Amino acid sequence: MQASVEWSEQVHRVLRAQQVRQIGYVPDSGLKRLIELARADKQIKAVPLTTEEEGVALATGAWLGGEKCALLMQSSGVGNCINMLGMAIECRIPLLMIVTMRGQWGEFNPWQLPMAQAVDTVLAAVGVIVQKVDAADDIAETVAAAGKLAFNTNRVVAVTIAQRAIGTKAFK
Repeated sequence: MQASVEWSEQVHRVLRAQQVRQIGYVPDSGLKRLIELARADKQIKAVPLTTEEEGVALATGAWLGGEKCALLMQSSGVGNCINMLGMAIECRIPLLMIVTMRGQWGEFNPWQLPMAQAVDTVLAAVGVIVQKVDAADDIAETVAAAGKLAFNTNRVVAVTIAQRAIGTKAFK
């Protein structure tokens, strides 16, 4: 898979402009460049997670400590977060989630299909505001709008980035 460096750099600039100081992530090739940028940025603490729900706890602690946090993950990790998202939603902890989708455009791995088909529905069912992106050119603008919505209204907002926008994984 070859993710657009341009959108990753644009999103990094958006996160800096919105003063996101912590980013939790589970390694993902679709987010690789954005993760590298966050790790290299001295104003952002990039925190590798062993599982995605740890990111909700990270965001809660960050907010209680006066900082903004974003959570980066692949769609297969969304299911891991559902119980923890309930806490963030009920306590009005703002959280920006950037979710790269699998199980869509040109997917080779059948294990990715079930969660991919459920992501938007499951997130919306627990009260997460979902904003979909289908084109690479729209990613940064959507993340900027989602960040404003999350941080200005104390809501959990997920930006789901379609597999078509970032490309499909190819294992050789």
